[in-house]
Amino acid sequence: MAAEDGARSPTRMLAEGHLRVATGGGAPADGGIAVRHLPHHHTAKKESVGGKSEENNHGDADFSPSQELDKLVNGNNKVPATLDDYRKLVVPVIEEYFSTGDVELAASELRSLGSDQFHYYFVKKLISMAMDRHDKEKEMASILLSALYADLLGSFKMSEGFMMLLESTEDLSVDIPDAIDVLAVFIARAVVDEILPPVFLTRARALLPESSKGVEVLQVAEKSYLSAPHHAELVERKWGGSTYFTVEEAKKKIQNILREYIESGDTDEAFRCIRELGLPFFHHEVVKRALIFGMENPSSQPLILKLLKESTAGCLISSNQVSKGFSRVAESVDDLSLDVPSAKTLFDKLLSAAISEGWLDASFSKSAASDEDMLNASGEKVKRFKEESGHIIQEYFLSDDVPELIRSLQELSAPEYNAIFLKKLITVAMDRKNREKEMASVLLSSLSLELFSTDDIMKGFVMLLQSAEDTCLDIVDAPSELALFLARAVIDEVLVPLNLDDISSKLRPNSSGSQTVQMASSLLAARHSGERILRCWGGGTGWAVEDAKDKISKLLEEYNTGGHLGEACQCIRDLGMPFFNHEVVKKALVMAMDKQNEASILALLQECFGEGLITINQMTKGFARVKEGLDDLVLDIPNAQDKFVAFVELATGRGWLLPSFATAP
Repeated sequence: MAAEDGARSPTRMLAEGHLRVATGGGAPADGGIAVRHLPHHHTAKKESVGGKSEENNHGDADFSPSQELDKLVNGNNKVPATLDDYRKLVVPVIEEYFSTGDVELAASELRSLGSDQFHYYFVKKLISMAMDRHDKEKEMASILLSALYADLLGSFKMSEGFMMLLESTEDLSVDIPDAIDVLAVFIARAVVDEILPPVFLTRARALLPESSKGVEVLQVAEKSYLSAPHHAELVERKWGGSTYFTVEEAKKKIQNILREYIESGDTDEAFRCIRELGLPFFHHEVVKRALIFGMENPSSQPLILKLLKESTAGCLISSNQVSKGFSRVAESVDDLSLDVPSAKTLFDKLLSAAISEGWLDASFSKSAASDEDMLNASGEKVKRFKEESGHIIQEYFLSDDVPELIRSLQELSAPEYNAIFLKKLITVAMDRKNREKEMASVLLSSLSLELFSTDDIMKGFVMLLQSAEDTCLDIVDAPSELALFLARAVIDEVLVPLNLDDISSKLRPNSSGSQTVQMASSLLAARHSGERILRCWGGGTGWAVEDAKDKISKLLEEYNTGGHLGEACQCIRDLGMPFFNHEVVKKALVMAMDKQNEASILALLQECFGEGLITINQMTKGFARVKEGLDDLVLDIPNAQDKFVAFVELATGRGWLLPSFATAP
């Protein structure tokens, strides 16, 4: 398949910008449905594995995938270096999962492969194998994808795997007569399970030939499944229903287990019930609920401490899940104080007991204290940071210069306050016009790629939502504006839908902030929500990077063939992407080199600079990008180096470039 051989297929295009991914913070927190399974050791696997292998069984007739996988897991072989190696090893993982239904084992084996760059193929192979099997295996495949999402399979790999399936629909249809409908259900299920963003359908369609069966799959997914009344229930029960609980059901079961334990004192029975839940990734909720019970009913504290200590010692609840449970209570202790006035004192007592008994790391109290200090707005350092960041934000709204803002933020050297910066940015934008709101979303997308982790962004939104009531006093429509910012962050893939659940879990039930998150979820659930949210403030072209580049090329070509200078400037303005004007500069310079028409092209750049349409920072970045690509350009334009030197001299003389450009290596 072309995509697998590295050709520039729609899948590759998808990877290059059509679906942007926030890389700063890795996986979302595991408080939502995304599963974080603990690795566990296992013994030998089956020697004989059935089923067809990819591409008509690549490799030797004597090759045994199970034996190879055993070698790899036991450390007797190298990590698969090529996609062909990975293909051979991943099939037995899937076969064994279909045989055992053991999600943890599948996660452990996939993790053992250590080849994250090939995990998109796992998505493709898992679904293509399930498509040729019964409903049971189809349901199991969907469950496994949800379980591995965020921990092992990020948004990028998930989207790429589904894109490869859409590209190969014609081939799948040869062996699977109902491939179009089955694949449509898988895509709809992935959207419902929130492991694919709804906008994936729109963007994937733009990358596929209009007459392809892949487009037909997307149409069926949207019209027959995602647009149907009560579509979530319909899709989830298509193959017999999920074997997992929803988050709310899991929380209720955990509460009931703890209530019964406090009444009976039977530790073994409580352990059995917790194991039967089969939700090791959600054990932080057990810890949180247990601590809250202990704070609400102090007489139950000895039982609670005994349960948590023994469950940690017996490896039923991991130290990571214990720490996260304590963290969640620490974050909400102020709210708990409304119902339990002594909540802070009681929590400190439980915390001290956990640390002194050795089942909670002593560093937890230090990290909790540092978080509290960070959020304490009376701190002198925080005050200075807020003041400086305010100036940076004001400058950005005047200049439209994302790189300059990023540099200024880096100079502050305070990454621990990234959440405070986000809160300040959106608060200032909400009190301004739609232009600034659009710019804030554009900036947030850039920051997520370069500086901010997912945790930073989530903390910033939590801080905003916790103070939503106060914000409403100054900004009447603050809840709806905040909902749009949240929804836009999901559409831009700064956050994933599951992050909204985690954000909501940190807010008081029925508070203004909690209702705002629900509003954002409703906006995202609406039909064609992606396009509407991208344009909610009149900006947001909704174009992918490749589309924007194509429009820039066309407007420059049109100008070069006799177009009007003012009209060309207007076209650049109409793009509505001032943060991407460095691409205009780059393409204009390359065109001037290639077509010997530098006079008119340079006149266009002068006009844009003179009008303030292209800032000095965007101009400098455009020249820098051409400079970086000169070695490739001289292959097609022999005198590119000389031309570029002349352009730099002219630009320097006219003040287009920052002084730092001349000294850059």
